[in-house]
Amino acid sequence: MPNGEYQRYVALGDSQTEGLGDGNDIIGLRGWADRLAEHLAAVNPGLRYANLAVRGRVAGQVRAEQLGPALALRPDLATVVAGVNDLLRPRFNAAEVAGHLEEMFAALTATGAQVATVTFPDVGKIAPLARPIRSRVFDLNTRIRAAAARHGVAVAETGRQAISTDPRLWTADRLHASPLGHERIAAAVAQALHLPGSDDAWALPLPPHAIPAGRQTAGAELRWVAAFLGPWLGRRLRGRSSGDGRTAKRPQLLPLSATPDSPADTGQRNSS
Repeated sequence: MPNGEYQRYVALGDSQTEGLGDGNDIIGLRGWADRLAEHLAAVNPGLRYANLAVRGRVAGQVRAEQLGPALALRPDLATVVAGVNDLLRPRFNAAEVAGHLEEMFAALTATGAQVATVTFPDVGKIAPLARPIRSRVFDLNTRIRAAAARHGVAVAETGRQAISTDPRLWTADRLHASPLGHERIAAAVAQALHLPGSDDAWALPLPPHAIPAGRQTAGAELRWVAAFLGPWLGRRLRGRSSGDGRTAKRPQLLPLSATPDSPADTGQRNSS
């Protein structure tokens, strides 16, 4: 789209795209997709934006539950980011996950929409206990790049930048980006789309910070297991997900200033 003047932006994905880590369920979630929509609206105030992402969804669920509604909204820009929840499953299959992503790339680009996605950072540098799945991340990233190239999808290479593993870009659970992390992801996608005002400043390192001593690091790992990894594993064993019973926070295309609960929602639902 010349000058980045997109009219209809639809975001598909899981908790990162929903915005976990940037706000909360009481005050509302912002997240990188909302931040990208703000960048787009600065170029085109008439932008309408929908966010279909739901936390806990694996790539196959994103395709099955969100692709159809996304196509029905006729976006000229879509972002597709999924796969992290798959990476954490015991029976991870990189080819299968990449296949779901490619199906979404193909279907959306076939309508003429510009599509953007991201690669994932080295989880072993974010959470040392996750080092055993590093090879999964690298494999999936390679497949994402290949699928994106086949369909003309823009790729924000967050997986290749050292800044992506800075702990200040992540919340305490190490699974979701912090507000600063969401800000950097949005800027990376904006650059991948060549939006006006975007550049590579998102990849610049933050000022140096104190590195915890070995004993402090070990204690932090134990606390992380107790507070986050343990409950996550418990949900998996019970067949539960953090997204059970949840629906998309912004299922219809709306002006950025409008919310699904505002009076503007009814009119936009009828016109979509």
